[in-house]
Amino acid sequence: MKLLLTSGGITNDSIAKALEELVGKPAIDTKIGFIPTAANSERGNKEWLINDLHRIKERGYFVDIIELTALTPDAVLEALEDKDIVFVGGVNTFYLSYWLQKSGLFKLLPELLKTKVYAGISAGSMIMGDSLVLSSQAQNNLQAFEDEDYDLALSTGEASGKTLCIAPIIFRPHLNSRWAPNARNEIIAKKAANLTDKVYAVDDNSALKIIDDNIEVVSEGEWILFNEEE
Repeated sequence: MKLLLTSGGITNDSIAKALEELVGKPAIDTKIGFIPTAANSERGNKEWLINDLHRIKERGYFVDIIELTALTPDAVLEALEDKDIVFVGGVNTFYLSYWLQKSGLFKLLPELLKTKVYAGISAGSMIMGDSLVLSSQAQNNLQAFEDEDYDLALSTGEASGKTLCIAPIIFRPHLNSRWAPNARNEIIAKKAANLTDKVYAVDDNSALKIIDDNIEVVSEGEWILFNEEE
C-alpha cells in the first residue's frame, strides 16, 4: 500500500513531490477524491479547510468532493472508482472514524488501496495508525479514553475510537503548533513512554511517505520519532 500521512496537507514542494512519486504520474493527470467529513463536527470559520483544498488545487489536481454523510455506501464507492488518490481531511478523528465505518469505507479501503494512493491531513492521517490515543480530543478526555470503544461527547453521538491499523504506528500531527497545545515534545514524550508503538510527531511542513512496510519522513520542518527500535 502507498500512503502519504501529512499534518497540514500539501504545504511545501517536498510533500508535493512525494505525493506525485507515490502516484507515479504528474498532478495534472491525477484525480483526487477528497473526503472533508472530519470537519463536519466543528462549527465556525473553516478557512483552513478552504486553504487545504486550495493547496491541492493549485498543484493542478482534479478534485472531487466526496462527503460521506451525504452519500450511500454504494455512491461513495462509485465516486472513488476512477480516482487515483483517496484524500481524507482533518479535524475530529472520532467523528471521522464513525463515518468511515457507516459509509463502508473501513472495510473497503484495504482493497481500494491495492490500486490507489491514500493521503491524509491530521485526523485523516491518524486514522490509518494503530490508535487515536494521542489525538487532541483524546488528550482532552484522558479518563474517558480507556479503549477503542471510546465515545466522544458529541451531541450527535457520532463517534468511534477505532482506527484502520494499516500503518503500524501512532501519528501525532501539528507538532509545536500554536493551535495544538498538547502537541509539545515533552507532552508527547510522556505519553509515548507508556506506549509500545513507534510514535511519529510531525509539524505542518512534514509528512510520512509509506510504501508497504517502508516509512520515509518527508520534511521541510520538524519531526520526532519516539519508541524507535534499537
